Amino acid sequence: MAGPALAQGAGSRGVTGTKITNLAFAQAGGGSKGAGKSEAGGRTTPSDQPSTAPAPTVPTGDVALGSVRLPKAVMADGKQLPAGTYQVRVTGQMASPDAKGQTPALERWLEFVQGGQVKGREVVTIVPQSDLRLVEKDAPPQANSSKFETLRGGDYSRLWINRGGNHYLVHFPMA
Repeated sequence: MAGPALAQGAGSRGVTGTKITNLAFAQAGGGSKGAGKSEAGGRTTPSDQPSTAPAPTVPTGDVALGSVRLPKAVMADGKQLPAGTYQVRVTGQMASPDAKGQTPALERWLEFVQGGQVKGREVVTIVPQSDLRLVEKDAPPQANSSKFETLRGGDYSRLWINRGGNHYLVHFPMA
């Protein structure tokens, strides 16, 4: 089906001064002009658009990320998490409520474990290596390592883990 086509000719004046007689709707016959083209040569069907980005490859389920050291106490999931060394793991549980505009598998929970017990958890954003330049401007930690830094203004800190071709970013309000 073709879009609307305006026919100009004798008739009443429009707002812009163009004379409009009627609004005609034409159907593309699909004959010798080719599918998707109207007789006037314009498109009658949308052209295929490339996808905005390939689907990211991220681990599913629980993923152990190793050991990290928090040099300062932070607030994790609304509770104080003391400074110290923790084993960290990404859970398979998606963060909720959904972060609008995010791929759900990229917003999950990160658990901080000491002595076999979960001491705290916070939302982690998983950024595939291929998307890192679109998201973060700072220099990442070396492969298979992490860094903890206080962000500008001193109200927030960030734990950044670089493991297995993905970057894991956790933002904390200061305790």
